[in-house]
Parts: sequence; C-alpha cells; structure tokens
Amino acid sequence: MTPARRPAERPEEEAHTTGEPSPRETEPAGRPPVEADGPANAEAVEDADVAEAPVDGVVTDAAQVDDPTLEPERTDAAATDDGEVVHAERQRDEYLALAQRTQADFENYRRRMAKEQAAAGARAKAALVRELLPVVDNLERALASAEEAEQGLAHGVGLVLAELVGALERSGIESFEPAGEPFDPTVHEALSTRAEDGSDVGVVLDVVEKGYRLDGTVLRPARVVVSA
Repeated sequence: MTPARRPAERPEEEAHTTGEPSPRETEPAGRPPVEADGPANAEAVEDADVAEAPVDGVVTDAAQVDDPTLEPERTDAAATDDGEVVHAERQRDEYLALAQRTQADFENYRRRMAKEQAAAGARAKAALVRELLPVVDNLERALASAEEAEQGLAHGVGLVLAELVGALERSGIESFEPAGEPFDPTVHEALSTRAEDGSDVGVVLDVVEKGYRLDGTVLRPARVVVSA
C-alpha cells in the first residue's frame, strides 16, 4: 500500500525550516504591513500629513515667515517701553504748556510794572512841580515889584527864575494864562467876579496865578477873576 502524499508545506514554514526569517518577522512590531493599494497605505499617508502640520501655531511656511505684513507678537517689555514713551510725551506737553503760560504771565507782569513805574515817575514829578510852583510865583512877584534902584537885584532874580522855568519846561511842564478866554471850571479857578463894561459874562478878566500842565494833565488850575 502506497503511503499518502503529504501536503506541500507553506513558504513560511520552509523559510523557518531553512533558517531564513519570515516576512512577518522582518516587519516592525505594532505597524501593519504596507501594501501597494489598501487601507494601510492610506493610514500611512495621513500620518505623514499630520507629521508635517505645524504644531502649536508655529509657522513653518517660508512664504509666511517672509511676509512683512505679519507683525511679531509684542512682548511685555515692548509694551512697557511704549507706555513710558507715551507718559514722557504727555509730561513734555504739560511742561511746554506750563512754560508758555509762565512766559505769558511774565510778559504781562513786565508790561504792567513798566506802566506802574511810568505812572509812579509822573506822580513823583507832579508832586515836585507842585512844591516848586509857589517858588516861581514868588520870584515873578519880586520882579514885578522891583523898583528902579533895585534893577541889579532884579536882574539876578530874573536869571534864577529863567533857569527854573527852563528846567520845568524841559520836564514837560508848561504854563498857561487864560486872560480873555471863557471861563472853564476844569482848568480855571475863579477867585472872584467883577462887573466889566463891554465884557461878556463869564470871561476871564485877570489872572492872579498862572496855571500849569504836565503832559496835558492840569497840575494847578489858573486862578482868575471872572466877569459877572
């Protein structure tokens, strides 16, 4: 009786028998074999895409890295520097406005002080002239009452009077005698009234003391006699 033929052994068994590793043993553990067309090949392609994707928002595209419109993230130090710059500019504007106000106040103060000094000088001059006017009146009376024998003394008094009157005129003092003019209470002081034939009422007849002005301001009104 002929013995039954044994079935042909599988290639894997033959390879194992011959000592060569089987195809299953050569593949890495935990990963399915890659086939030409199949589900395993698709999974491998997806794994490759996932590996190439950016992680945590990191830009790997060279076009995006070179794009000048993309602004880098601002750090806390840069934000702090910007805040300090804004604060410094605000302080600069405040100090500039303060300096401008101070300069304007100083200019106003300087002009006000100049006016006050000029007014004080005018008041002091007016006070001095008022003190000197009686001296001028007495010298004029002395000259008017001098007799023929006293012409030498009268000449000396006349020289003193001329110098004094010249000094007053150089200081802006001018005298006025309103004889024959209508009476004006703003510049005249009526000492008395007298009836005068051929004269209108309210006309200055005689001037007892001359009046004086300083730069248009009446220092002393003229003392006069007015027709009634």
